[in-house]
Amino acid sequence: MQTALKDGTGVSAPLTAEQIKQVKGLGFLHNKNSRNFSARVITENGILTNAQMAVVLEAARRFGNGDIAMTSRLTLELPGIPFEKINEMIAFLEAAGIKVGGTGSRVRPVVVCKGTTCTNGLCDTAGLGTSIHRRFYEGYREVTLPHKFKIGLGGCPNNCIKPDLNDIGLVAVLSPQIISDNCKGCAKCGVVAACPMEAASVKYNKIEIDAELCNACGACVGACPFSALEEVAPQYRVFVGGRWGKKVRHGSPLSRAVSETEALDMIEKAILLFKKEGRSGERFADTIERLGMNVVEPMLYSSELLDNKQDILAVKTVGGAKC
Repeated sequence: MQTALKDGTGVSAPLTAEQIKQVKGLGFLHNKNSRNFSARVITENGILTNAQMAVVLEAARRFGNGDIAMTSRLTLELPGIPFEKINEMIAFLEAAGIKVGGTGSRVRPVVVCKGTTCTNGLCDTAGLGTSIHRRFYEGYREVTLPHKFKIGLGGCPNNCIKPDLNDIGLVAVLSPQIISDNCKGCAKCGVVAACPMEAASVKYNKIEIDAELCNACGACVGACPFSALEEVAPQYRVFVGGRWGKKVRHGSPLSRAVSETEALDMIEKAILLFKKEGRSGERFADTIERLGMNVVEPMLYSSELLDNKQDILAVKTVGGAKC
């Protein structure tokens, strides 16, 4: 099958549907009514160095129309690239360690908030985002899934990048631990003043925190001069089966927060679960709704999926992603 496309000069030339599909798999999306494509440039964690940005800018000038477009998932798109220049552009970017991609029924580039530098950030989102990118985007790049699989990482409960609308989302949390013996029952309590959720109060001369109101944002930790709240390591709430688009589904929260190491393993187990149980063309949200969280959650907390990793990856899967 061939599609007549204009090259921008008024001259029509045929590109086959197979050619368009092939380069899409490389990270080049067709610009409608033309022979041109947009290159999707991947970042590990939403950050480019000034040297990398200079290379991307030069690529846009040399191969495209000079524009650089932002995507909703922290990647860059360089539009206006003629089909004949795609291989040359790939080589130019890769010489500087920059890659294109991010399409197909595979793990997609991770979306990371700016928690590393944000005053509300509870973890090094840039560092953890890089770990997720390398372990799952790069490590699973050749693994075909039933559909695309998106990962979101939020550095605090403000949820700026909406982790629960991803196939799996992590939210850093800091749950305050009260040391009652250190509490002086101050009439003007720094913890109460610092809590944005109004979950903290002083009763019977001791600080109390209402677990139903507390969102574990960590704002109160360090607010007591007498160390009535213990400094604790951040953990991660995990949401699975989120989806944005024509059919919206908020991710189902797992019952307990996990450590960073556990969170990374949880992502891998979710990918393996989707590979094992998902049907071609359905999103992870559909898989979870079909199986039920009463089945999914025990599988994600156990080691069974990781123990059977090689057998699961050996299963032939037909991807169903159209975009």
